Amino acid sequence: MSYGFHPAAEAEHLESVAFYESKRPGLGASYLAEFERIMRTVCEAPHRYPVEKQPDVRRIRMKRFPFAVLFREASGRVQVLAVAHSQRRPQYWLGRL
Repeated sequence: MSYGFHPAAEAEHLESVAFYESKRPGLGASYLAEFERIMRTVCEAPHRYPVEKQPDVRRIRMKRFPFAVLFREASGRVQVLAVAHSQRRPQYWLGRL
């Protein structure tokens, strides 16, 4: 299975990469590597992760960075709805459903 982004989720994801890279060279690459690793795991078995919002929005937390990836499976593909900071603006992404 593959994944794709909601346009707003892709923008916030790329902003995070740029932010971390601006703080320390290579940190943005570390963020991106962790994101890619968890998305490979998600694509293998998306139903393994807890439902955040009924009926089908699920969540996986990043380990090193303070973000959670919110996603759903649609038409045999994982759609990333948000890459949300764990301490800011809870459920701001609901408008993307």
